[in-house]
Amino acid sequence: MDWLGETTPGPLIMVVAFVGFVGAWTDAAQHSLNPLTAGIFGGVTATYFTFLPSFVFIFLGAPLVEATRGNLKFSSALTAITAAVVGVIVNLAMFFAYHALWPRGFESSFEWMCALIGIGAAIALFRFKLGVIPVVLAAGAAGILMRSVHSFVG
Repeated sequence: MDWLGETTPGPLIMVVAFVGFVGAWTDAAQHSLNPLTAGIFGGVTATYFTFLPSFVFIFLGAPLVEATRGNLKFSSALTAITAAVVGVIVNLAMFFAYHALWPRGFESSFEWMCALIGIGAAIALFRFKLGVIPVVLAAGAAGILMRSVHSFVG
């Protein structure tokens, strides 16, 4: 079921609950159950058992992590992992920037409007401390407007 959550938009918990509900709803008639009751039980059960392992690991692992707080070997390993994650994020950002700014490769023209929207979003986030969701929505609206004007004009 995890692969289904990764292929759909929205939070994983909503997808898990929905799939559990629909699965139990469609199977209820074979077991002489009320479909609504079976669906609710299926959604709750799927959600519970999807997130139960995470909570168990957190509750059991938290004291261990706290006990290693002063351990230099452990903290240096976590620092290396953090650096690797930052590297992956930077790589992904560069990938998206390349495909947004040069959609047909370096041989094509540079997308100045896309760059201006990105710079505006960065200024809104870092200088004016606006929230991520309003900035993403505004940048998306600006991109749609830019494409609409571009389609209308040329």
